[in-house]
Amino acid sequence: MQIQGHAAIVTGGGSGLGAGTARALAKAGAKVTLFDVNLDAAKAVAAEIGGHAVAVDVGDAASVEAGFAEAEARHGIARILVNCAGIAPAARIVGKTGAMPLADFERVIKVNLIGSFNTMRVAATAMQTLEPLADGERGIIISTASVAAFEGQIGQAAYAASKGGIVSLALPAAREFARFGIRVNTIAPGLFGTPLLLGMPQEVQDSLAATVPFPSRFGLPEEYARLAIHMIENAMINGEVVRLDGAIRMQPK
Repeated sequence: MQIQGHAAIVTGGGSGLGAGTARALAKAGAKVTLFDVNLDAAKAVAAEIGGHAVAVDVGDAASVEAGFAEAEARHGIARILVNCAGIAPAARIVGKTGAMPLADFERVIKVNLIGSFNTMRVAATAMQTLEPLADGERGIIISTASVAAFEGQIGQAAYAASKGGIVSLALPAAREFARFGIRVNTIAPGLFGTPLLLGMPQEVQDSLAATVPFPSRFGLPEEYARLAIHMIENAMINGEVVRLDGAIRMQPK
């Protein structure tokens, strides 16, 4: 799919991978709407790229439906959805103070996994009503997993479970939507320079970066964005989960 002129929605667009992707899409000519719970951050990026920002909680059905309605009124039905919203709190299943509160696990699943499904279901419903492009394509949905889906570390049980669910969602969704010309893909990043990692002490950042075989550094949001752009433009990439990690394989802790 050529990006120029099409409407796109990026969740978590106010920072990190989402902001990098929103910038790349706008540069490619897309009409971009940014969803984020932090409306001020999303507005700042939207102002920079000529996009539109909406306050959306991806884990809430009504919030997502309202966000899509506002985006459609502004730019038309989106042919492109990139899910970057997510949280990554660390906690052991059984820690020094006892069992992890169930609500903490539920919150991670709700934002990361349910949030990705929530936007997918609304986006695909609207995409199915669009006229197909010349090659029969109507749209594409890209979600963000993590290498933790495959090598979750101690303390990442909730996060790894949520990202593993996103990995497992890609193929059945792609198969279901194939008859409508809607593709579904997933990117599984390794260590990327997002606010979560960049907020750590420099010595911790350096230690983590050294674990990446090559290049031995954090990935850049624009590198994630370049892969997302390629997935959008290459119609044969469908139902795939692509690791973007510099060959890292996470150790137990």
